[in-house]
Amino acid sequence: MSSVLVRQTSVAAPRVPRARSHWRGVVLGIAGLVVTIGVWWLAVALLAGHNALAAQFSPLRALQALPALVTEDRLAEHVATSLRRIAVGLAWALVAGVPLGFAIGRIRWLEQTLSPTLQFLRMISPLSWMPIAVMSLGVGDRAVYFLLAFAAVWPLVMSTAAGVAQLDRRWLQLGESLAATRAEMLWHIYVPGIAAHVLTGARLAIGILWIVLVPAEMLGVSAGLGYLILDTRDRLAYSELTAVILVIGALGFVLDLAARAIAARLRGGAPARDE
Repeated sequence: MSSVLVRQTSVAAPRVPRARSHWRGVVLGIAGLVVTIGVWWLAVALLAGHNALAAQFSPLRALQALPALVTEDRLAEHVATSLRRIAVGLAWALVAGVPLGFAIGRIRWLEQTLSPTLQFLRMISPLSWMPIAVMSLGVGDRAVYFLLAFAAVWPLVMSTAAGVAQLDRRWLQLGESLAATRAEMLWHIYVPGIAAHVLTGARLAIGILWIVLVPAEMLGVSAGLGYLILDTRDRLAYSELTAVILVIGALGFVLDLAARAIAARLRGGAPARDE
């Protein structure tokens, strides 16, 4: 009986500090957010004394402009359009990036052959392709999809290749000793082994996509958060523009939080390389 109690205590003991650390992080994060808003408010208040236009960028003005954005400017429609473009761009990047990264991680000579080219392309800003995308694909969603997919594919390629390279070779040897077919090796060893790496790459890709989205949605489209930024600027509705910026930041934070939670959930069970 005493050994059971000791075992239960030893298991439960680390959970208490971990829970405290979690809530401490939450409190500190909220405190940091409050301080940031306070600095923002103070900076606008100081500038407003010399520039009346600066008062429109205050936190209070941005919050007051949110109801008008929802009712008059159809904020929900613009958000849904931008999220759809993010999903399509990420899907195309997954279709292209994961198989390519898997092949690079598995085939040594292919990695040596493609590495210089991929590194060269990765360092080109996706926004540099905007004129080419418009001339080739026209103004509209197709050009936006191309820019988003091009921006998101590189972290997926690199993360997938790293995941394949870091697989524990004993798992592969075990599958081969059990006469597993290529399909069985793929679904039962490779896919679980690289899932966390792919999700990490997807999380990085979402961050890049969210940054590229706003300028990409200035390519003649008639809906989306990037279009809404231009629209509020043209109407000189700067408080609404600030509110749109807050919405972009909040949505990006939620997407990153969801991607982190999924990646952390899968990371524990992935077979990693034995150091």
